[in-house]
Amino acid sequence: MKTKLKTLLLLPFFALLMFTSCQDEVIDITPPDENEEVTLTASSELTSLMFYTSAKDGSADNIIDKASCTSVELPVTVIVNGLEITIDSEEDFKVIEAIFNEFEDDEDELDIVFPITIILSNHEEIVIENRDQLEELIQQCKDENEEDDDIECIDFKYPISFTVYNTDFQIIDVITVENDRELYHFIKRIKEETGLLASINFPVTMVLADGSEIEVNNNIELANIIKEAKDACDEDDDNDYGDDDFTKEHLDELLMTCPWVVYEFERNEDDLNEVYRDYVMVFKEEGVVKVYARGGDILTGTWSTRVTTNGALIKLEFDTLVDFTLEWFVYDLAPGKIKLYQEGGNKIILKKNCDLALDITKERIESYLQECFWRVARLKIDGADNEIDYIGTPLKFFPDNVVKLRVNGEFVQGTYQIAEYNTEGFVLQIQLEGRPNLQLEWLITFLQPELIKLENLGNRDDEMILHRHCVDVDGDLTYIDGVLITGEWEVALYQDGDENKTENYFMYTVDFQITGRVKITDPNFSEFSGSWLAYRNEGLYLGLYFNDYVPFDTLNHRWKIVEVTANRIELRDFSSTGEVERILVLEKEE
Repeated sequence: MKTKLKTLLLLPFFALLMFTSCQDEVIDITPPDENEEVTLTASSELTSLMFYTSAKDGSADNIIDKASCTSVELPVTVIVNGLEITIDSEEDFKVIEAIFNEFEDDEDELDIVFPITIILSNHEEIVIENRDQLEELIQQCKDENEEDDDIECIDFKYPISFTVYNTDFQIIDVITVENDRELYHFIKRIKEETGLLASINFPVTMVLADGSEIEVNNNIELANIIKEAKDACDEDDDNDYGDDDFTKEHLDELLMTCPWVVYEFERNEDDLNEVYRDYVMVFKEEGVVKVYARGGDILTGTWSTRVTTNGALIKLEFDTLVDFTLEWFVYDLAPGKIKLYQEGGNKIILKKNCDLALDITKERIESYLQECFWRVARLKIDGADNEIDYIGTPLKFFPDNVVKLRVNGEFVQGTYQIAEYNTEGFVLQIQLEGRPNLQLEWLITFLQPELIKLENLGNRDDEMILHRHCVDVDGDLTYIDGVLITGEWEVALYQDGDENKTENYFMYTVDFQITGRVKITDPNFSEFSGSWLAYRNEGLYLGLYFNDYVPFDTLNHRWKIVEVTANRIELRDFSSTGEVERILVLEKEE
């Protein structure tokens, strides 16, 4: 239930929380009193709520150990219906369930390959040598379907810090905790050590079961939020993993709430992602389901659901979409996502999208295009990737069919048209001098407020993806832009693999301008212009493009922003496997 940070932590003040009272730094802390509105004590309600919120939840792996008070440390090897598999992550629990669901009339068996390590609710780890020892631990759990004590529907976002006092309210320590385990043991100290008091250094961010976040600023507010969230989700503490704890009515209601977009598709062990990805399914009343194909075709079929002892199933029937026609097991339900499975190598992953515009009209397309800038996220022509030419150079569509491309801080003006194309939908035609890769007939295959996908009518393998860029509505981007355009910068570090190439940029000055131009001044005071754009795409990025200007041409890239302060920005280039390949650090000149 942990989520990625939605907002970048930009202020260096937070580093102070990592120091204890033995340091000389001054920490601004409001002195507490005996009132529980400020202080955590052994008997306070909030102490107890935090204790159970930080307890280890053991329900996720009930399909293995059948106990919510224990967790099996991964990886672990199990034998499922005679098939030996290694479980490396919680996602693999669904593999076990899929094997169990393969046949409705067989006897499902799971054997654990011992020894294993068990983690208790108090985060204690115990090595278990055999099944008998595990059964002894399982007996300590409550009966199936009886609630356990841990609070699972809300989590803390770490790190958080506490100021610790003695009974005279003198500061004796400042503690920073980084995870549930550390918080659990710290709160345990508060509960057990006589005369130990603590106060939370607010604000604190809480993460709800659906991934949303809430910032709290005092003890009362925190206690109320935890109590409200305690029973706000299904903790799934029973051992009946096969039902996924939903009814037919719940499943039907969920399917009909919003459109569902095909994210992955596999049929008879054939990968059909290229065929069906971005198809949209709309489940309607009276068992009618409509599938919106790329390009605008609408295919109608029927759907029905049933729940068995082995889980829930969705039956789809179409006259034309034979690959969809099957009774599918629902083997995973997560917020905004449904995974379907059937034996023989059949799988569909659907993602919910309530903002999707299914009725594509010329007026709707024009309205979306004219709202904000649009960033060329992908441009594939004749098998070659061309989007590097558009790093930091967004498009802006205006009324009266005017389109402008921002290059080096200046706008290059052209025209655009939205036209109907047979029965397939609508085509976007762009005319921009010097940009032949844009001057094609682009069929709009996917449209939503923040994303547009297009295919070249002349070569359907050519594709373009546009991402909306609205800087004024994103506080992080506003902050980053403000930092960059204030003052001049220098390259403090450029690390390419194991090679430090910083000296190549000695005596160069980098000046980010509000227009989107980045001005480079070399040691001889000659100037060169490039383009820059800070944007969000499942993280914060800075796009830099200097054309073929040496040595800055090697920095043409969409860099991941990992740290920003008023005088320093650190950027990294990651490989497809998540390894750091390059590091670029810019520091403001004094």
